[in-house]
Amino acid sequence: MTDYGHDLVFGTFLTPTNRDPQQPVRLAQASEAAGLDLVTFQDHPYQPGFLDTWTLLSWVAAQTERVTVAGNVLNLPLRPPAVLARAVASLDLLSGGRAALGLGAGGFWDPIVAMGGDRLTPGESVDALEEALDIVRGIWDGRERRALRVEGAHHRVVGAKRGPEPAHDVPIWLGALKPRMLRLIARKADGWLPSLAYLQDGDLQRGHAIIDEAAEEAGRHPAEIRRLLNVQGAVTAQPQGFLQGPVEQWVDELAALALEDGIGTVILAADDPGLIQVYGQEVAPAVRELVARERATSGTAPAATQRGGRAIALRRPGIDYAAVPAALAPSAVEPGDRAYDAVRHNYLRSGAPGLVLRPHDTAQVAEAVRFARSQDVPLGVRSGGHGISGRSTNDGGIVVDLGALDQVEVVDEATRRVRVGVGATWGRVAEALAPRGWAISSGDSGGVGVGGLATAGGVGFLGRLYGLTIDHVVAAEVVTADGRVVRTSAAENPDLFWGLRGAGGNLGVVTWVEIEAMALGDQGAVVFSQMTLDATDVAGTLERWGAVVESAPRELTSFLILSPGRRGEGPVAQLMTVWAGDDTDAAVEQLERLAGAGPLLGHQAYLLPYAGVVQAGEKHHQGGGDPAVRSGLVAHLDTATARAFEKLALSGEAYFLQVRATGGAANDVEVGETAYAHRHQNFLLSAMSSLQDRLDAVWDDVMAPYTDGLYLSFDTDTRPERLLDAFPEPTLTRLREVKRDWDPDNVFRANFPVPPAES
Repeated sequence: MTDYGHDLVFGTFLTPTNRDPQQPVRLAQASEAAGLDLVTFQDHPYQPGFLDTWTLLSWVAAQTERVTVAGNVLNLPLRPPAVLARAVASLDLLSGGRAALGLGAGGFWDPIVAMGGDRLTPGESVDALEEALDIVRGIWDGRERRALRVEGAHHRVVGAKRGPEPAHDVPIWLGALKPRMLRLIARKADGWLPSLAYLQDGDLQRGHAIIDEAAEEAGRHPAEIRRLLNVQGAVTAQPQGFLQGPVEQWVDELAALALEDGIGTVILAADDPGLIQVYGQEVAPAVRELVARERATSGTAPAATQRGGRAIALRRPGIDYAAVPAALAPSAVEPGDRAYDAVRHNYLRSGAPGLVLRPHDTAQVAEAVRFARSQDVPLGVRSGGHGISGRSTNDGGIVVDLGALDQVEVVDEATRRVRVGVGATWGRVAEALAPRGWAISSGDSGGVGVGGLATAGGVGFLGRLYGLTIDHVVAAEVVTADGRVVRTSAAENPDLFWGLRGAGGNLGVVTWVEIEAMALGDQGAVVFSQMTLDATDVAGTLERWGAVVESAPRELTSFLILSPGRRGEGPVAQLMTVWAGDDTDAAVEQLERLAGAGPLLGHQAYLLPYAGVVQAGEKHHQGGGDPAVRSGLVAHLDTATARAFEKLALSGEAYFLQVRATGGAANDVEVGETAYAHRHQNFLLSAMSSLQDRLDAVWDDVMAPYTDGLYLSFDTDTRPERLLDAFPEPTLTRLREVKRDWDPDNVFRANFPVPPAES
């Protein structure tokens, strides 16, 4: 008995006839309507009676919503692998992760040669296919910075640029029968896709044995290779042969294929819409039920299971992988997946989650939350993945990655209201708004995701004129702890709306926010200044800089990065300053005042769109040292505060120190209007270190006596006493009451430990 434990997938194998060009499309739509998972088309580019399969796949993907599409199998000799790789990745991106790559070495050589292909021997065709696999994988590896070089005998790329990366871990299935091809599948592919009509008795078992042995030699578990099978049949009243009989016979025979012959994907070759309907609505559900029942009772569960190339040996305890919702499973990422390294970390924090769910819409987010809350592991929610605090990843838990929810849409020109998906980055938002001359103040990096910043605060480069980002959020869509989807604003669920602005990650998963942008004039131009000061007199530099910032017009917002002296060099202050507008004379006047804060070592200033200041950044991160971070808010950089920060800087315990100007418009908001209650402070101080306990000790001793509150996203100290620093009373009491009403079971507890009020 061979059962690899694969989740069962059912699909169709359709003829791409061009006699009625829309007929294959209708059959694909009928497959989806019948509940099937996969639609495939044969690929014979030399066949004048067929539509081009790749064009048809693209069209079908656009005309369907759920099914995965693939060639069965694509003709490699007539499809250059580098171009094919980009085509597949593009289709996967456009379809939201619904592409698979079925690939064949070629077999009908006379028509292939007639179409311009090279005639290859069987051995040469296997060599060519292996070279093609290396090229396809290489093109898809967008995280590798080096150009791609594969100098094969049949396929060559010499310095090709990589990318784009597909939306999900696209599986590669090979159509094959001979041992050498089967061993290639075991080493480098994700699935074996033969046709039953071409198999002799025992071929399935012999093929499995060859693949299993070669996979283990290559260090892979045999179950990492999915076993697919093209079949034919007819539903008849009486049994007439294999898959020639009533529905009950089909169910028994297909269940046996799964349980005894290791087949996880059954693809029905049929152009009959009636048969497709019966197959999808009656046969497939019954087969799934029977196989699940047999697996549960047989006591012979396989040692490994696979969904897109995943080995159970790397799975983490506490997660029921078999229960991942069907809508989320195709794009989910587990340890061992090729995509895992691209989604496990955030910008500054390394992670090792047991499962990353990547929903594509609000309904899938709700499914992800319902599933995650049923599992006994930590839950992290990630938008862009920047994450100084590290709460958007974890070790052994579930991460819900909202990166696919990245729309930017203007919903009201008059009020400049913009609906932004939380998976978008602020750089992308700035690019989208620049042609209108609008901007949303949003931190200092375009690579930051919308969701965390737009719910925690938002101390940005335009902040003294605009205020905090959350101060301009006017509505949001939220998935609650129990999986409901609600809209919130000042008029709808106002208590939740209050809490989301400052403590959003503690109350639900926000899927989009509506924000009122500010007008900056033509193309959203600002003056951006980068200035370097000698900060040997650390405290004096800080005090003078702070005084200039506080007294400057609100158009000026400045951030200061303090670099302690290293290797005999004295301390240096780097200023990043934005004047919100294109009045260069006014900007220069204020920048000259800033330059007086310390001896000027260098200065550059530019007039450019705000989108040029917060440029779009990379969304895939590799971790960045796992820093300990502390933060504190202060009303003024007076002498005592400046000297305390100097002492911290010179202690050697922090390798990165920053002061951000806030205040201005942010302090126009009443203290109780949002869950962010820090409305009298003018500066945000932060420090990074390698060791949390050592940073805590020096911060608590040196800085804490002078700070008044902390900034939630810039702090990794989650000791209970920090709660009142983040949410001073009466804010904390009210927040706990909101938490009780919307998340009484404390599902969202990774962002900061806010205990629900007692009922």
